[in-house]
Amino acid sequence: MKKRKVGNSNLEVSAIGLGCMTMTGGYGAVVEKEEMISVIRAAVERGVTFFDTAQVYGPFANEELVGEALAPFRGQVAIATKFGYRFEQQGGAPRNVGLDSRPEYIKQGVEGSLKRLQVDTIDLFYQHRVDPEIPIEEVAGAVKELIQEGKVKHFGMSEAAAQTIRRAHAIEPVTAVQSEYSLWWKRPEAEILPMLEELGIGFVPYSPLGKGFLTGKIDLNTTFTSNDLRSRIPRFTLEARKANQALVDLLTAVAQRKKATPAQIALAWLLAQKPWIVPIPGTTKLTRVDENISAADIDLRADDLSEIDEAASKITVQGARYPEELERMTYR
Repeated sequence: MKKRKVGNSNLEVSAIGLGCMTMTGGYGAVVEKEEMISVIRAAVERGVTFFDTAQVYGPFANEELVGEALAPFRGQVAIATKFGYRFEQQGGAPRNVGLDSRPEYIKQGVEGSLKRLQVDTIDLFYQHRVDPEIPIEEVAGAVKELIQEGKVKHFGMSEAAAQTIRRAHAIEPVTAVQSEYSLWWKRPEAEILPMLEELGIGFVPYSPLGKGFLTGKIDLNTTFTSNDLRSRIPRFTLEARKANQALVDLLTAVAQRKKATPAQIALAWLLAQKPWIVPIPGTTKLTRVDENISAADIDLRADDLSEIDEAASKITVQGARYPEELERMTYR
């Protein structure tokens, strides 16, 4: 597996990471824990060294899963997790009750993450969503103290606006920004990517396969259960899927020529944008891990990229990427 530096930092990881969110739910049924541990460990054996989780996934169950799965590989892999949500016990189980990036809550929360991940230091600690109630300078200052204490190595931000990232970076250098980015969500190209290049910050695209749509495995006959996030996303309505199929058709045409899959072309396109971009496709299947990491070996030439970009520019993607209440929490 090829390696990439995350921005100007000393954090070097596999060119393609593994997003672990759906291993404890999110897209419907929860898969057996032991099976997911096997998938994560097999990914390490195949050269994946970058794993993404968050306190809110579960909540907490995902960090516990990732911590247990990667326990035999301490020092060989980098684990990223995220803070910024508040939890309360309800019926014996933790429940997400909204944003909370107060410095004291960040410092309290990191102790739980360290324990669940079974590590002494968190490699990359992202603010999951910007908390409009707390000045970003205070958040960055809290993470700076955690870095000085040796509990965190690198500071990250997720779905933040360019100016907010700049303000945070002035207090504690931001190593990585994580936001959605793919051929069907290109908003980061406007302000985020130029700013990251200027400041030497790495970029970690989540949902690089459009929450599964760009794989070509979702069609008009696909149904989503009520506990599948996509059942609430406007971009996955029947009407939107019908319109957005044009993007999959484009990827499929290029894939056939390259003897690849649409998913591999979508990931190869991302890798070709900048050398400091590290996508984190998520999956619960080892076959998909194999498919995704093989994308790092696909060489898209300048003419391939021009063809994809020109064709994609003529396709208007239909439907919002999130329900309105979730979209309001981004780019602040």
